[in-house]
Amino acid sequence: MPGSSQRKGAIRKKARGNPTAGSGGRVRRGLEGRGPTPKAEERVKHPAYKRAKAKAKAQERSAGRRPARKDPDATVEWVYGRNPVVEALRAGVPASAIYVAEGTERDPRLREALLLSVERGVALLEVPRQELDRLTSNGVHQGLAIQIPPYEYAHPDDLLRAAYDADQVPLIVALDGVTDPRNLGAITRSAAAFGAHGVLVPERRAASVSASAWKTSAGAAARIPVARATNLNRALKSYKDAGLFVIGLDMDGEVELPDLQAATDPIVLVVGSEGKGLARLVRENCDLIVSIPMTSATESLNAGIATGVALYEISRRRTQ
Repeated sequence: MPGSSQRKGAIRKKARGNPTAGSGGRVRRGLEGRGPTPKAEERVKHPAYKRAKAKAKAQERSAGRRPARKDPDATVEWVYGRNPVVEALRAGVPASAIYVAEGTERDPRLREALLLSVERGVALLEVPRQELDRLTSNGVHQGLAIQIPPYEYAHPDDLLRAAYDADQVPLIVALDGVTDPRNLGAITRSAAAFGAHGVLVPERRAASVSASAWKTSAGAAARIPVARATNLNRALKSYKDAGLFVIGLDMDGEVELPDLQAATDPIVLVVGSEGKGLARLVRENCDLIVSIPMTSATESLNAGIATGVALYEISRRRTQ
């Protein structure tokens, strides 16, 4: 009706606010939540996510590659002399053959060497004494020698893969400038004893897994892999990219070993030589430098002992 819009009550007035919107739908959606909490490996900022990503990268890099490789420059080695041969066989050195000179007088050491070689399936060869003189470069062999094949080194990525395959927090020992094979053997033995997943050595200016290293390791070189890196600094950077914490061991450390807070984290422990310590570039690549507290009367420990002390402390902290 024309004009009725002016009549009182003809048009309903809107209330203040927004009474027509309602809250039922919004409240209902809010009560539904966001679903189950994602696993730690699926949360981008969680350490478990970084470890899972690093594990996948390590497996991808090592896919289709042999886990071990022979040193192309290595040659067979000889351990000769009755006591050295017996000690090497007791330590589990992987001899490929045992040589006995014709007419050699039998004694308890020779009998033990022959017995150990039979137990380990080592080939026994009897040769003329002149031939054994030639093979050992006229060394004092006492009519007995063993031949050791070149060591098969692992790839640096294999050490990381070994830790992830065992579902353990990685612990790797890297050596910088350690040239004494006996120190290498002692470090390998400590690494195996305290749960490390491998030892990394550079190709140049470093000790190799020789007969002497085998003997000092007391067979540990057969239980824990030793890897070789063409460039140690590049290998350390690769480990850092994989989420590992690189710790240098040096007498002028920023933190003393008992105060190390990162003992339970994925670690690469870098050990330098007794004389020169860590090289400058290697030191710069370390996230932290740690020292072993000692009395003032003692200047330093050799690389083998220092590594054993550091690995013991890290192992103790991880098992608390």
